[in-house]
Amino acid sequence: MRIGILCAGDRELAPFLPLLAETAVSGKAMLTFREGCLAGAEIVVVYSGVCKVNAAIAAQLLIDTYRCDAVINAGTAGAMDESLRVFDTVVCTEAAYHDVAEHILTGFHPWMADAYFRADTGLLAAARRAAEGLPQVRFGRMVTGEQFIADEGREHINVRFHPLSVDMETAAVAHVCHVNSVPFIAVRTMTDTPARRGTEAFEENCARASQITAEFVCRMLHVLKEEMI
Repeated sequence: MRIGILCAGDRELAPFLPLLAETAVSGKAMLTFREGCLAGAEIVVVYSGVCKVNAAIAAQLLIDTYRCDAVINAGTAGAMDESLRVFDTVVCTEAAYHDVAEHILTGFHPWMADAYFRADTGLLAAARRAAEGLPQVRFGRMVTGEQFIADEGREHINVRFHPLSVDMETAAVAHVCHVNSVPFIAVRTMTDTPARRGTEAFEENCARASQITAEFVCRMLHVLKEEMI
């Protein structure tokens, strides 16, 4: 099984690189893809750049060019649920766009039953095993849109979606995986919360949050390796 790990930014990808036994580096669409072995799994890692389109480009390349059998979207996010704290980790059970009308997805391609892209059940099971004994890991809904959410729009998003977290890429990666029938999951650690919100909190906490995410993803990969033996 070959797994793609897709991060939005270079700082989110950075904690994975010292752990990767790199075998090849190549470029496509102005992106750098690193292939190798991580936690006993065959891995391709990339950072896409921020926003939905950049993430979608990278996800499709992981599937088409690098033949990944599953994609993990890893990195950081902003907490929407008030019970979450900085450095808590959210594992996506389902993802939606908070800035796309639902009928765009249900009435047109990809003709979904609703607006939510579900995480793969097998990857979710591995994540739940990896999360045993880790009370700071939560499972639930993520939402995605083309803006950093500080104050503006927060209440509307919470009323409409009741998400745990918000970011700018997850639903796009899930969307690409959905139309390609490729297993998807996202793991993101919180850099900011309703109590400590804004870009300053993100900048202050990004490095540590990214490290926490990388550590959890490695736990997941060990679980998946055990299941395949």
